[in-house]
This record gives sequence, C-alpha cells and structure tokens, in this order.
Amino acid sequence: MKRLTSRPRARAALVGLGLGLLGLSAQSAGAQTATGAQPAPVPVPDAQRQRMEQQLQELIDMRAQFDGRIRALEVELHGSAAAPAAPAPAVATTAPTPEAAEPIQTLPTQRAEAAAEYPAKWGGFEPGKGLILMRSDVGEVDLGLVSYLRYLNQHGLDKTYTDSFGRTSTVVPREDLQLAKVQITLRGWLFDPRFGYNAYVWTSQASQGLGAQVVVAGNINWTFNDALKVYFGIHSLPSTRSTNRTFPYWLRNDNRPIADEFFRGSYTQGIWAEGKITPKLEYRAMIANNLSALGVQARQLDAKINTYSGALTWTPTTGEFGPANGFGDFEKHEKVATLFSAHYTRSTETPQSQPATDSIENTQLRLSDGTLLFANDAFNTPGRIIEARYQMMALNAGVKHKGYALELEYYARWLDNFRTEGLVPVDDLFDSGLQVQASAMLIPKTLQLYLSGSKIFGEYGDPYDVAVGFNYFPFKRRDLRVNVMGLYTDRSPVGYTAYPVPVGANGFTLVTDFSLAF
Repeated sequence: MKRLTSRPRARAALVGLGLGLLGLSAQSAGAQTATGAQPAPVPVPDAQRQRMEQQLQELIDMRAQFDGRIRALEVELHGSAAAPAAPAPAVATTAPTPEAAEPIQTLPTQRAEAAAEYPAKWGGFEPGKGLILMRSDVGEVDLGLVSYLRYLNQHGLDKTYTDSFGRTSTVVPREDLQLAKVQITLRGWLFDPRFGYNAYVWTSQASQGLGAQVVVAGNINWTFNDALKVYFGIHSLPSTRSTNRTFPYWLRNDNRPIADEFFRGSYTQGIWAEGKITPKLEYRAMIANNLSALGVQARQLDAKINTYSGALTWTPTTGEFGPANGFGDFEKHEKVATLFSAHYTRSTETPQSQPATDSIENTQLRLSDGTLLFANDAFNTPGRIIEARYQMMALNAGVKHKGYALELEYYARWLDNFRTEGLVPVDDLFDSGLQVQASAMLIPKTLQLYLSGSKIFGEYGDPYDVAVGFNYFPFKRRDLRVNVMGLYTDRSPVGYTAYPVPVGANGFTLVTDFSLAF
C-alpha cells in the first residue's frame, strides 16, 4: 500500500526538517569576514534555542504517532506488527561550542516503543476463555464455540416398545447426519474485572421446528472474593455432576448415561452463588424458577419460587480434578487425584412448568418405564397428577491417576405431595440409580478408551444402558476430538431428538461425533 511504502520517505522528511531548524543557529552565528578570518562563536540566545528545541520535539512526537498508526494498519492487513523502526539519529539540541554537543533525550523513542505494545492486547487463545477478541483496561471479550457433526444409526433398535402397563407404542429408528449443535459464547468482564458477563446463542439442529430449538441466553456475575461469586441469569441446576459445570469435559460427547438423564435437573433461570469454603472444598447453590426453562413460557410457571439446588465438591488429595472437574484423566495426573461430591435438588412442579411432549427436552419427570408423570391416564387409570414435589440426591466419587480414571454416581429420587384429578393409585414414588464410567489414555493426549454404563432401580421397571467408545484427539488437546461410541439400551425411559435414543429404545445404536469445544 502507498501509505505503508512511504514511511521511510516520511521519516527522512521529518529528520530533514529538524536539521533545517538547527541550521538556523549557524546563520545566527554571523558570516565570515571579507578576509576569510573565522569569527568568534556567537552564543545562540536562550529563547531562540528553546523555541527550536520545542519545534524539534514536536516533530519527533509527530513521527512517533505516525509510526504507531502505520503499525496498526500493518496489524489490520497482515495480522502482526512490523518490527519497530530504528530510532532517529541523535541530533544536537544546542549550537556548536568548544564543548561537546549535547544529544537529544530518549523520551520520544520510549514513547514509540510503548505505542508498539498496543496490538499485543489483541488476539490469542487461553484455555477456559477461548479466543481473546479484545482485552483492555475497560473490559475483555472472549469467544467460545461448541459444535459437532454427528452420524447416528438406530437401525439396531426394536421397532415397538411395551411399557409396564402393557401399552405398546411404535419406535421409529433414525439414520442421519446432523450438525447437531452450535453454541457461540461471548464472555468476559466490563468496567471492573469483578463484573463479568456470559452471553450465548445455542441451537440444536436435530430439533428443528420444536420449542426452544434456538436459545439466546446468558448471565451476569459479580466476584466478591474466592469464597463468593454471585450470578443472575440462566444456567443448569447443580443437580448431578454432569450439570455442575463439567460440560464439555465428558467421556461421551454431549450425551449422558440414561440414569443421569433420568434423574437430573436441567437449564433454568434464577440466581446462584459459588465459591471455595477451603482450598479443597467448593460449593454451588441456586434458587430457580423450575427444573427446566426449555420450552416453557413465563406465564406457564407457578406463582412462587420453590426450586432449590446445591452441591458440595471436595478434592482431598490434590485440590483439583482436572479442568471443570471433568471426566477422564486426559491430563495424566502423576499424583492420585480424588473427588467426592454431594448434590440435592428440590422443586414443586406442575404440568405447565414441565416441557411438553414435543419440546426439545421432555425428560424431567417420568416413571421408570418412560411414562410422563403428568400425562393423562399415566397410571392406566382415569386420573392424573397436576402437582408434585420432586426431591433428588446424587452422590459422587472419582479417582484419576496416570491417564486412568474411575468415576461413580448414585441417585435417589422422591416424588410426593401429589395433587390429583380423578383416580391416581399412588401417593408417592421412589426410584434410585447408579452409573459407572471408566477410562484409560491408551496414547497420552491422543487416544482414550472408555466404558460407560448405568442402571435405574424403579417402581415401573429397571432399565439400563452400556456404552463402549473411544476419543481421538488429533491435535493432542481436548478442544477437538473424534468420538465413536456403540450404545446398548434396555427399555430407555428417556429420549428426545437431541439425545442418541428415543424413549423406549431397546437395542443397539451407533454414534459418531466430530466435536469442537472451547
């Protein structure tokens, strides 16, 4: 570009102007005599010298500003700044005298070097933050992305399903290719590093046309200290380990074992707090509207806030359990890392505060055979439940060492305080469950093998699932991976379009994902 290639000529002009100003001092010293005799040096008046020095200083400052603008243009065009220009040659700021000339000050050069640091505030990648789009003294903007391509083959499933009451329904298998999820997140802080924000757009392409297929959400937060950070907005209830901010650091890509999916809470709106009680013990507690806000309008909520969820996580040996306390030992802990956590969630739910049967996520309250709790004639009698209290406890234990990991979770759920219409033959329900996940890094930071399974011990059936899969990390980092998994389900009580299997799935499913998450 012309503006870039003209920089050497511009610098030469500026230096020439400075030398020209200094030449005025020689003229003021007087001309030679007619005989050629050299006159005695005539001192330059102080006022004139100061004026010339000031003019030269202004020219050098103009040069520094010019160089800074050129570097900004080079960053915009080429993505990196050119090497800083060599400092201008030293020029005397006083008239020649028998004493040594005095060089110019180095301040303008220092200013030019400081200006060159400006582009360094942009760009870069940091784990946990993503791509740094902007960073300054008034705020920061970071970009995150979660997306994956999925191939799904359900032809190994039975074509019909019979529930615990003898009712038969049709299961329609799928085989498709999907850009299954896209989540674009902007996060950072504004005005004060303690004031943070998180805004994202989330869509499930497999759920096109259903309620809440596209979600625009986020939260704002304020950090008081390590012991207290407060949020307001939309987030997952910390009801199980998978909903306690461990995503996307899972073994199975964006899908849980059926027991976890059956018992857990979901994403909702509310206020929550988190922090460290001790260096190895942290908490998270949330007050929310209901178990799931996906596909639920505000006018469908009951006129009271009665959803509470909390978690305590203890990491006694190392004080950490990998990024986000996630699953698997990708990091290869040289010292044994352990985790223990306890979760409790309580909520009063009604049919209006639950996602509908055609919603993007309709798994919150079901019987263990997959029947929706609030469905008409759910118990094969002329009646229905119109309000219920949900209580759920989850207990976790995990260990990681040198690429190996073993992680367990136990669930217990109570449903009671029913309000009913017509005949309902039960006053309360209790279901429990268990999941186990084991993994090994066969090739450090490259290839991971895992085994995952769960079982529900329910009043209307005891379904289970088993999965075997591997994760391949081509760049030796968790942000990008290929996941291949074979999944066997026995009468799955959960399922929706974004989940690998439908309700009632009995048989084999193949899932392959190419995932990018940072």
